Amino acid sequence: MTSRDSQPAQTDKLVLVQILRAVAAGLVVVHHAQHEAALLAARTGAAFAPAAWLPWPAGVDVFFVISGFIIVHASAPFYGRADGRRRFAAHRIARLVPLYWLVSAAYLALGLAAPSVLGGQGGGPDAGAILASFLFVPTARPDGSVLPLYGLGWTLNYEMAFYALFALGLGFGRRGAVAWIALALGALVLAARLVPAPPVPLAFWGDPIVLEFVLGAGLALARADGLRLGTPARLALAASGLALLAAAPAEPALRPLDWGGPAALLVAAAVLGRDRPGPRGSAFGVRALSVAASFAARLGDASYALYLLHPFGLRAVREALARTGLAAWLGPWPSLALMVAFTVPVALVAYALVERPLTRWVRARLDPDGSAKKAVGSDT
Repeated sequence: MTSRDSQPAQTDKLVLVQILRAVAAGLVVVHHAQHEAALLAARTGAAFAPAAWLPWPAGVDVFFVISGFIIVHASAPFYGRADGRRRFAAHRIARLVPLYWLVSAAYLALGLAAPSVLGGQGGGPDAGAILASFLFVPTARPDGSVLPLYGLGWTLNYEMAFYALFALGLGFGRRGAVAWIALALGALVLAARLVPAPPVPLAFWGDPIVLEFVLGAGLALARADGLRLGTPARLALAASGLALLAAAPAEPALRPLDWGGPAALLVAAAVLGRDRPGPRGSAFGVRALSVAASFAARLGDASYALYLLHPFGLRAVREALARTGLAAWLGPWPSLALMVAFTVPVALVAYALVERPLTRWVRARLDPDGSAKKAVGSDT
């Protein structure tokens, strides 16, 4: 339990996590936007070379470490409770499932109507593949890739498995739950390598990337045990994380080490600070920084919507630029900037008008007896 006096500080601390979520989503958006810009360049005959400053897909790894941290941190009301597993499951389902199902249904409808616009799957998925997608069960496509109907949902297949396993350990208390999830995910990784020709779900869930959840869970445990770092140490962690990401290979040999390690340093910099309020003052620079941080945190709140919806926004702008001739006039990089910029208001509006009210509505029905007072970060 946190005291009333410490709650504002913890809330302030999680603002940094939300900002990092916005950064992680931004990495993924830029990664896909460069693909769309390359398609535009090919259609207009322009030259385009994707930027290689960072391994852009590593935004997913930052998300996974954050998820491991948030689940352990926000589950304080559920540890050791008789109804803990049920309430935890209700909150996680309400948080992830409704928007994903809506987006998957929209993708299926639009993909069948205009497969060339959304990159359809040839003849389309069969009923079994569609059902597996909605139930978060990893299934191989005809080409051998293990992706759901809506490709971005591959990360949610990992998230839901992590939630299910973590729920089993809630009765052990915080330390026991972290130990359990580390052992369970480690056993999955080991089993996927020891079992000859493992079935698709085991091979998928036994990928070493699942160990990134453990990194985040460990950071949550360290924070709960009182570990705090000063500003210089946290800045050093953040700088090291960025530098290691910039130096990381575009195709990692061991993803939890090459990308997950730097991601963990970034998350550690965000969550292991001392409990104190942010900078105050009336100077223009301080106000500008405060406004920028507030906007980034708001975008972090909407990062799930941004992650799920950005392909729609990117491709809508791509087609508009191509069909109006503006793509040839602007060039690839300005076109890319427009595509990325368009995804931000789409995500913010979708979060405010669809995701947040829908999440609350589903949670109220799955957990009707839940207290109105929520754990800090429980909506993240």
